Amino acid sequence: MHLAKSNDYRDQHNLLAVTPFDDEGFLLDPAEWSEEVAVILAEMEGVGELTAEHWAVIKVLRDLYLRLGALPPMRRICRNSAVSRTRVKELFGGCRQVWRIAGLPHPGEEALTYMA
Repeated sequence: MHLAKSNDYRDQHNLLAVTPFDDEGFLLDPAEWSEEVAVILAEMEGVGELTAEHWAVIKVLRDLYLRLGALPPMRRICRNSAVSRTRVKELFGGCRQVWRIAGLPHPGEEALTYMA
């Protein structure tokens, strides 16, 4: 799925201004996430335009996290999205960026060390 980018910086700024983030840029409440927020966050993270591969990873990650309530293993994300670990890194730069763009809350300090 692809969403058109907003050409109005003020609309993007307003959307993020009402979306609650913590000090490290993680969404406080995953229910506040939307695909439009993901598009803006991807631009801010330097990922660029989200492709079908990006959306596959994002949707699998969100689904697994929301069902399990914990950080899912990367191999499961890759298997369920049909995107290799190497390709995920190419697409997003790293796990932390995927987590932020997917609109998930801070995973905890220990989990962050594995995302580096």
